[in-house]
Amino acid sequence: MPNLNKLLKQAQKMQEQVQQEMEALVIEESAGGGMVTVRMSGQKQILKVTLDPSLLVPSEKEMLEDLLVAAVNQAARKVDETLQDKLGGLGTGLGLPGM
Repeated sequence: MPNLNKLLKQAQKMQEQVQQEMEALVIEESAGGGMVTVRMSGQKQILKVTLDPSLLVPSEKEMLEDLLVAAVNQAARKVDETLQDKLGGLGTGLGLPGM
């Protein structure tokens, strides 16, 4: 059985590495065929929202609101997927059974 202290140090190092990668991560997702684009950090902070000028009319308010929600949710899902992909290999890197 591997040394437990060694495994814990290795796990901590991998966790720090994933955290640094997530801090540097920037996801960009769009909705409405690119009419609304959201740029989000790995910590799920919205960095930028880009809107197609055609949406900036009072009659398109409801559609704009829906597209904003869709783009933000897509970006948040992408951050979650990226984090899961990075953490998915964490257990196997430590040689732990069942991970």
